[in-house]
Amino acid sequence: MNDKLPPAQTTLTVAARTLAADDVVSLTLRRPDGGALPTWTPGAHIDVLMEGVDGDLVRQYSLCGDPAEREAWQIAVLREPQGRGGSAYVHDRLCEGATVRVRGPRNNFPLRPAARHLFIAGGVGITPILPMVEAAEAAGVDWRLLYGGRTRTSMAFLDRLAPHGDRVLVRPQDEYGLLDLAAHLGVPEEDTLVHACGPEPLLRAVQERCANWPQGTLGVERFAPARTSGSTAPAEAFEVELARSGLTLTVHADRSVLETVEKAGIEIDFSCREGTCGTCETDVLDGRPDHRDSLLTEDERAAGDTMLICVSRSCGPRLVLDL
Repeated sequence: MNDKLPPAQTTLTVAARTLAADDVVSLTLRRPDGGALPTWTPGAHIDVLMEGVDGDLVRQYSLCGDPAEREAWQIAVLREPQGRGGSAYVHDRLCEGATVRVRGPRNNFPLRPAARHLFIAGGVGITPILPMVEAAEAAGVDWRLLYGGRTRTSMAFLDRLAPHGDRVLVRPQDEYGLLDLAAHLGVPEEDTLVHACGPEPLLRAVQERCANWPQGTLGVERFAPARTSGSTAPAEAFEVELARSGLTLTVHADRSVLETVEKAGIEIDFSCREGTCGTCETDVLDGRPDHRDSLLTEDERAAGDTMLICVSRSCGPRLVLDL
């Protein structure tokens, strides 16, 4: 699902900073020389590298601007008081004129072609959905957006959505209660794809409602690992052969493949270490992965030709990886 090439790393400048909603800051990032940035497609994210935060924290933020605007990227970040410091770094340190190292873009949540699209966003989950909505509108296909949040003032980008009229259902919880998923997902619709991003309780509810829809209907983007993602079997030791490096390593029960590979001195890109961002996705040449991530689709898991080595393990005594 990824192109396997290491995402480019660059230093950008915060060219503009605005408040998009309560506790949501929007940043416009540009190259210091004003040059063009790499192309991206709706659903893509970038890694923001936060030096000096929890051992140089890396966090992923969706691009929410216009892909046609090559000289600027836009992200929007919710302050999370209970977080590990990533959102505080953005809110407190990335002022206008500041510089920040970023990596990407990468797209694990693409807008797949369909006759109709149903978009579901919760809170700051609107960020990857917004460019999808605008792309669907530009393509002239049928679409709807169900957008929920705690309060109307906490919901970002309502101004950008306003021109779309009744295609967009804005449903603040303090006015309407929880999103009425049954009304929109109760009956499977032919030739329709569902794209959802938001907090985990919302995504679990959407997944439950989509259980009777055709396989492959639903695409989701998570902020954090799903509680029940992947296997729950105990971790056991196994061997991993690195085909390109000529090494065979033992992955102990208390270590991940990524940690084992790192310890052996093999350089590999990674970010979240939680199985959600896709940065460490690696080709499997032989063996059967024990998928424990929150990213790959059921079809991708069944194929078994790729795995996220930060969390996933092996179903057998040996794996061969393209490393």
